[in-house]
Amino acid sequence: METRVDEIADRIYRVSTFVSPVGFNFNQFLIDGDEPMLFHTGQRSLFPSVSEAVARIIDLKRLKWITFSHIESDECGALDQWLAAAPDATAAHGVIGCNTWLNDSAPRPPRPLKNNELLELGGKRVRHLDTPHVPHSWDAGLIFEETTRTLFSSDLLFQFGDTPPLASGDILAPAIVAEERFHATPITAEAPKVVRQLAALEPKTIAIMHGSSISGEVCPVLEGLADYYDRHLRDALSA
Repeated sequence: METRVDEIADRIYRVSTFVSPVGFNFNQFLIDGDEPMLFHTGQRSLFPSVSEAVARIIDLKRLKWITFSHIESDECGALDQWLAAAPDATAAHGVIGCNTWLNDSAPRPPRPLKNNELLELGGKRVRHLDTPHVPHSWDAGLIFEETTRTLFSSDLLFQFGDTPPLASGDILAPAIVAEERFHATPITAEAPKVVRQLAALEPKTIAIMHGSSISGEVCPVLEGLADYYDRHLRDALSA
């Protein structure tokens, strides 16, 4: 499998592997500040290819932070391997995730992150956002890089296929197709509320874990996703 590297915002890199049996990309993101951060580790099986790709951007020993949205193999399956390759790196996750599993499972102590806590990376600033059950799992959280206004959305806006780094057209329709196939996000009254809170950040780029990322006028895409969740709830209540 080939792992490709593309810069999608200033010193923010999409590290993407298309896995043909499942039919979509697995994307990790590197934020290259003075203290570089990796968002998503990928599965253990992808570590050789992904780590080699990241090493084309930075010396892995420079990596200082490793974080992810929630407990899932593509989010954090290779965490131990990354921590071994980057001896000065610290795993960071939300307080709930640390308390429920990471404190016990990580090979060295993680950094618990409070909601809205800011990490200064040196040239980049990353804010942790608690988003329980969005995209899924109680421990879910997302990050927002403030200097480039890049939102890292994890599984939100998932698309099938071997997609380009940045989309050139609509992604909401294919994202809804993926949502209706997998039903991965618990669509409660909180889901549209959380997505609208993300839109209120006014991101300029959304770094998406599966599929193309998007740049430019991205808030309408988030508002459209929130509207879809609202319609889904109304239909469920009226059934």
